[in-house]
Formats: sequence, C-alpha cells, structure tokens
Amino acid sequence: KHDSTPASVVPEKIEIMETISVSDLARKMNLKASEIIGKLMSMGMMVTINQSIDSDTATILASEYNCQVHLVSLYDETVIESDKGSSEGERTRPPIVTVMGHVDHGKTKTLDAIRNADVAAGEAGGITQKIGAYQVSTPKGVITFLDTPGHEAFTMMRARGAQITDIVVLVVAADDGVMPQTMEAINHAKDAKVPIIVAVNKIDKPDANPEKVMTQLSELGLTPEAWGGDTQYVNISALKHQGIDDLLDAILIQAEVLELKAQYDCRAEGKVIESRTDQGRGVVASVVVQRGTLHIGDPLVAGIYSGRVRAIFNDRGQKIQEATPSMPVEVLGLEAMPNAGDPIQVTETEKDARAFAAKRQELKRFEDAKAVKKVTLDNLYSTIEASEVKEFKVIIKADLQGSAEALKTSLEKLSTKELRLVVIHSSAGAINESDVTLAAADENAIIIGFNVRPTPKAKALAEQEKVEIRKYNIIYKCVEEIQQAMEGMLQPDTKDETTGTAEVRNTFKVPKIGVIAGCYVTDGVIKKTCSVNVIRDGVVIYTGKIASLKRFKDDAKEVKDGFECGIGIENWQDLQIGDQLEAFETIEVKRKLGKTLADEQAEAEKKNAASEDSAE
Repeated sequence: KHDSTPASVVPEKIEIMETISVSDLARKMNLKASEIIGKLMSMGMMVTINQSIDSDTATILASEYNCQVHLVSLYDETVIESDKGSSEGERTRPPIVTVMGHVDHGKTKTLDAIRNADVAAGEAGGITQKIGAYQVSTPKGVITFLDTPGHEAFTMMRARGAQITDIVVLVVAADDGVMPQTMEAINHAKDAKVPIIVAVNKIDKPDANPEKVMTQLSELGLTPEAWGGDTQYVNISALKHQGIDDLLDAILIQAEVLELKAQYDCRAEGKVIESRTDQGRGVVASVVVQRGTLHIGDPLVAGIYSGRVRAIFNDRGQKIQEATPSMPVEVLGLEAMPNAGDPIQVTETEKDARAFAAKRQELKRFEDAKAVKKVTLDNLYSTIEASEVKEFKVIIKADLQGSAEALKTSLEKLSTKELRLVVIHSSAGAINESDVTLAAADENAIIIGFNVRPTPKAKALAEQEKVEIRKYNIIYKCVEEIQQAMEGMLQPDTKDETTGTAEVRNTFKVPKIGVIAGCYVTDGVIKKTCSVNVIRDGVVIYTGKIASLKRFKDDAKEVKDGFECGIGIENWQDLQIGDQLEAFETIEVKRKLGKTLADEQAEAEKKNAASEDSAE
C-alpha cells in the first residue's frame, strides 16, 4: 500500500494540538513531508511543507496509516508532573457546588440564605469577600459554593476544559416552573456529567405548585427520588430561610455518594475561577485548590504565567498560611492575569515555574500564528465530500420564549438536502457570555438576537472571539437575511455569457506566435480576458482562450463593435476567412437554496394523499 515507507515505522498513536504544520506531522509519523503532501493532494488539498492543517484533517490522514491521533491542549504539551504524595495523604474533601437557575427564580437569595446558615459566619471578619467562591460550615461538614454569574462562567470554564463543579443546585421557582434558563442550566450540567439537586424555591407563595415543577423536570430526565428516580428535590423559601438546612444536608448526602477524595500531602494543583489586578496588591487570582496543599512561598504556574505565592486570603479576606483541597482562596504573586479555568500548579522550584511558563507562552504564540494560516477541514470536505450535508449553525435569543420558538421554527424550515440549518440553542433573555462561548466553541455559530441586545461583557467577548451577532425585530427580515447567508455557503453555479462576436476577414502567420486572425467586431465587445468559440459553417469547432488582442500593432484590453482587431487563440492555428469568433466570459452565479426539506415533505404528503384517494 505504501511502497515508500514500511507501515511498521508509522507509530500506532501520535499526539497533536489543534493545528499542526505538515513538517511537524511528517516528523511525528516518521514519514517524509513529500509523502504527507502527496497524500493530502490525493484528498484534494494543496498544501506546502510549512502550512498548517487542522486536527480533523490530520486525523483523517493518519487513519490512512492505521495511526490514531490524540488531541492534546497547550497544557498537555507542557505537562508539569504531579507530586504523588503519600498513601496516607488521601482524605475526603468538601464538595464544590454551583448554584444555577432562571433569572428571578431566587438564585441570589438562595445563595444569601446559605451564607447566613454558615455556623462559622459569627466569627471575627465574618463578611464573605467577593472572590467568586465561598465555604459554608455546617454541623455535618463543609461545602464550597462557586458564586459565579450562573451558567456563563460555568460554560466558559468548561470551554477551557476546567471541570471544577461536583454538584449543581438548580433553583426553580414553585410558582413559575421550568423556564428557558432552567433548560439551559440542565443541559450544561448534563453535558458536564454533574449530578443535579433541585431546590424548589418560593414554596411560601400562595400559588406555589411544587408538584408541577417535579412533573416538568421529570419530563427532562430529572425524576424525583420519591417517584423512584435518583434526583433529590428540596422545597425551600430563600426569603423566609425555610428548608436551607435540608438543602445543605442533601448536598452532603450527594457528596457521600460521590465519595469525593483528594491527596492533601503533595504540591498543590487547582483551577483559576477569576483574576483581576488590584491597586497596591498587583495580580489577584481567585483559585480553588483541587489537590494538595498550597503554602505561602510556593513557586507556581497559572495558565501561561508563573509566580511565587506572596499571600493567601480565605473567602472572608483573612490572611492564611495554607489552602487545602476544595478551599477557595485569593492568591497574590503572579506575574500576569491568568484566564478563568486555567490550571494552577505548584512546581519544585521557581526556575521550573518560569521555564514552564516561558514554554507555554512560546507555544501559545506559535499556535496563534498557525491558527491564522491553517488549512481547515472545510477546504477538504468541499472537494472530497461534495455530497456531504453542510451545516449553518445558529443560537437564537429573543425577548419572549414564544418569539424564540417561532423564529426557530421559521429558520429550521430553510434546511435543504444540501445545507441544514441547526439551532444549537434558543431561549428568551439577553445575549450573554454563555451564548458567545457556546457559539465560539461550535465552529463560530452566529447568534441571532430578536428584540434583545448583548450584555456589555458578551459584546466584548464576541469581539474577542470573533463571533457574529445579528440583531432583528421582524421575523421575516431575519429569515430573509439568514437565507441569503446560507446561499452564500453554497458552491456557486457558473454560466457562459457572450460579450461579442467578430468575423475573420484575413489571416496572418507571425513568426514565433503563429496564426493571427484579422477580424472585424460585428457585435458587442471582445475582451482580452475572454474565451472564444470558433464557429465554422454554424458549428463550434474549437473553444479556447484569447492569447493576444491587438489594435494595429498595440496590445488592447478590449475592442468594441465597428472596429478591426487582430486575435490570436491559444493552441489553435486553423483559422480561416469567414470563421465567426464568439467571445464569452464565465461568470459565477449565486445559487438559491432550492427546494427545502419542508417543501419536499409537504409534496410527498400531498402525493401520498392523492394516491390514497385514487386507490379508494
């Protein structure tokens, strides 16, 4: 199969990042770059040795050699070896909980009520600092809560590969039931494979209907324990502080089931929740320790930056000497601000930390540069998989759920056999950071805002991630424009358009050039860029490009009707007096979407109904 290289030299598995240069791929696969280029050429992709291809293309190519591709991140490429610690060092750690829910369902009040239930809150300096997370001590154990702005941060962290949350508490109002953001939160939690505890809030209201909430959520796969399922439901009133202890108990029961353990006696590892610069304190990173113990003086790497821990503050703003697993703390001493979700890891020496950070920064610069000029799988598929259905992905946000549904239905009707419109997510509410992250993670889907606008943070993130946000207030206008955008994705048709005709009145043989026809333009215009049909006795005997076009002895760009000119045709010498030369341009014609799947389905149903009638 591969004469140039014995199959045995190609490894069974290679590791690559999102993009890889042809030369790097050849080196990893023990092949000559020329063989890789040849293989890509046979797949319809023209590349040079220094060009980069995306991981999907590399995977397809490697599979031709029975070689598996394993995708690694920037951090996998620069792995800092974990400190194993001692066998006695593994102990139970507190659960890390994220509270999610629809706007106005009482998520913030629930968090406030939980804070007030903290048995340690009466101590000196008991005011919780805003560090993005806090711990609550209960008589039965400690719980860490990530106080993030809902699913935005949760999705953002997940998009960066950071899995911090152990349990999601879903707050649903008993008088309102399942709402768009409730669905969004469930989807995010399920994607992350995190168990959900439902807190049915506003139970004190006269129109509270917890049974309705349970029924609605059961239909979404969250069957209550009371009904034979495995989802815990707790009735609470955040306003009146009812049921909060039951909720904390439910969290600790779920934590027991999960058997959460961590190594305490080793160098610390964790994740960044958020970071900022503080006047007088420099870079402040909010961190959750996931493994090991973090001490003052530890050298560390956070994302692509290094530093030494100058100070550690707990969630109450008190200075502490060390932080153990599941503990949220503020860390001072980093050289620059890491991103939310970045890994944080203590190294043996400060020199090691600086070296790892430098390597990651260099790799990131390299990756950023490669991403600009990478050849994508779309180029490949447009050639080798012309029949494959393309997808146009959108996220819909509207002022009302009804509007979002109506728009979703209208847009999905645009799908054809060749191009499918996929709605990744649709809900009511402003365009938030979660939507932008979702769009960026999914091959840059576009976001449609119907009577809604992006939040300032979402707008800034969209500009940074180059995610397109389109705003509308009329459904048909939106459908019209999206249809045009979809048509722009279709391979255009081509058609030949006649620009002019000329009659051959004389022929000349020119040394080194060949036969030139002395012509008279009878109609339209003959352009140097045109191709021509040579017509003799009403039959096209040759089609080719114009090699030369002259007026007297001067080169001409075009010659209009009523004028004489000299025309030479590429690779054609048999020109005779009386021949007609028909000049034409090949132009691209934008294609229309054509028959939609909805139209085809309607036609099929009509046909079936007609055949049934005739059978009767």
